[in-house]
Amino acid sequence: MMQLRQLDMKRITEEERRMASVLAKKEEEKKRESHKQSLLKEKKRLTINNVARQWDLQQQRVANIATNEDRKDSDSPQDPCQIDGSTLSAFPEETGPLDSGLNNALQGLSVIDTYLVEVDGDTLSLYGSGALESLDRNWSVQTAGMITTVSFTFIEFDEIVQVLPKLKIKFPNSLHLKFKETNLVMLQQFNALAQLRRIDQLTIDPQGNPVVNFTLWKYYVLFRLSHFSMQKINGTEVTQNDMIMAERLFGILAHVASSELPQYRLISILGDARKKQFRYLLESKGKKPGIINEENNDSKRLVGENTNRATLNYTTRDFYNEKLEEIKEKKKFCKTYIEDLVKEATEINMKNEALQKLWPQMFIELVRDAVIEIRNKNSYMKLCLQQITDQK
Repeated sequence: MMQLRQLDMKRITEEERRMASVLAKKEEEKKRESHKQSLLKEKKRLTINNVARQWDLQQQRVANIATNEDRKDSDSPQDPCQIDGSTLSAFPEETGPLDSGLNNALQGLSVIDTYLVEVDGDTLSLYGSGALESLDRNWSVQTAGMITTVSFTFIEFDEIVQVLPKLKIKFPNSLHLKFKETNLVMLQQFNALAQLRRIDQLTIDPQGNPVVNFTLWKYYVLFRLSHFSMQKINGTEVTQNDMIMAERLFGILAHVASSELPQYRLISILGDARKKQFRYLLESKGKKPGIINEENNDSKRLVGENTNRATLNYTTRDFYNEKLEEIKEKKKFCKTYIEDLVKEATEINMKNEALQKLWPQMFIELVRDAVIEIRNKNSYMKLCLQQITDQK
């Protein structure tokens, strides 16, 4: 009450009025900040729910397409599981009370966001495929260097594979990768992670990643990414026995893969490994001995990928389809080219056969004409001289 003059029979001083005003402003700022945080928290929840809804609808469409292809000749009913967008197992709706001010503010929130990028301490969380575009931003050196954990949620793994080179460059200190609802469905997909600089921890959430249902998936990860010397998988410490078991289970796989690979591909892979070694030696030049010693482990990870293991790679569906299209185009070109060659050769052969049939008569006519032409020597010489004169 700004106009109040007395309180408890005492006159209110200007100092008391000023102190009360300061306290009121602080309280107002505190409420405003709390309101802002509540608003941001609610917007984040709504965005994640919307991303999850879009993901569920996408997966449902893919499942329906696969079902239709498998059962196109049958009259079996459609999968009764329907996605209505109101129930999300990953992020359930919160029904806590909200004050009227927050409710009014939420009316203006945009809930059509299809992705979310969040930096919380040393963790970068990406929700939705659109969040991958954030890797193209100009991140500050301080923020990029601070990130050690990158989490992917509601993003196709094949899309993640395409940005792994950017991830390696933008966040060189990232050591821990998390995958949730990314459609990791086969062991071969883990091969794509070999292109990163370093991985100390790997977390694969069972939700949306059927690959974890395979009994030996952890051993395959340890085998294929052995040059990283990973410390933890899904929060469990990696032991020396785990590494031995991984090598025992999958060691023969790399040998078979490399033996079946064409020689030019082996040479190419070997060349890439030597390029990495040469690049590391160049980067190490001029550094202090202490720094080099600290980076010994990193160097082993960088150049230590076994050539046999390097033959185990992963090709995304889009890239595979592009290659198929490219092969089809090449086949079409080769077929057209060969057909043209065959047509041309056939025409040449037909002309040659026709010439062989006509040649005897043509030869007789040529001889006859020549004899008739030179029968009168004087007239023939005059004709020749005349032709020479006309040419000049």
